[in-house]
Amino acid sequence: MSDDHVYLSLAEGHDDSDARWAFGTGFEDPLHGVDTAVPDGVDARELAARCLALADDALVEAQRLAEWCTRAPELEEEVALANIGLDLLGQARLLYARVGQVDGSGRDEDAYAYFRDAEDFRNVRLAELPNGDFAFSIVRLLVLSCWRLALFGRLASAAPDPVLAAVAAKGVNELAYHRQFAADWTLRLGDGTDESHRRMTAALHEIAPYIGELLGAEPGFGIDAGAVRHEVTEVLGQVLDAAGLGLPADGPHPLGGSGREGDHTAHLAPLLAELQSVARALPEATW
Repeated sequence: MSDDHVYLSLAEGHDDSDARWAFGTGFEDPLHGVDTAVPDGVDARELAARCLALADDALVEAQRLAEWCTRAPELEEEVALANIGLDLLGQARLLYARVGQVDGSGRDEDAYAYFRDAEDFRNVRLAELPNGDFAFSIVRLLVLSCWRLALFGRLASAAPDPVLAAVAAKGVNELAYHRQFAADWTLRLGDGTDESHRRMTAALHEIAPYIGELLGAEPGFGIDAGAVRHEVTEVLGQVLDAAGLGLPADGPHPLGGSGREGDHTAHLAPLLAELQSVARALPEATW
């Protein structure tokens, strides 16, 4: 893939420009007309667990992106990051609502977002790391969007649950834009000044140990985990090569276990404390 066509290649098959800017849950109901009954043969517990994990990934990443408000290097990038966060928040809301339908608890999306402790979350740990500098956040967004798009692209056609498939189908165009935005900045910074290149290299070394957790996560529903890994590593390789960067070896992960199993860094609890503070202080409040 040539440098000139890196963006076209990434956006291939996702050329609906209007769909890339979907704020929160968007202006159309992606579940309109979708049967919400759990299909025969689908394990409700597995479905709820998969939806919860994907929702937690999105919520935590959205919260980190929100921290760039008033701090991004340019106003345009601040708006872009905020809108990407809103896309992820919209995905989280739909997925949490599905969990409440499937697990029989009847809980709503707020219950999952605001009234669980850190050990109850199942997000991957890369999402919860502090933002660091702009280079770190761009590399993280590139990695997470590549991975999530690879998952959602397959869930949209292969998920046995029509609700999860519809949520994934809506998310594909959003995530294609997220990936393109991150790839654009990766090229600008990696092939920019000596200082921007240095910071991107440092970010890649810091993030590399966490990539294995993403690629090792079992997608479930018969999706080929090897195909997901191949797509993610291929796209990352293309973008980084075009930017004059390289992906370091994963190396040993700084923690054992997995975020999917409830093992998190020390950074998640403070993030959730800020996210949940108003809801917990005023649990019966209505707006």
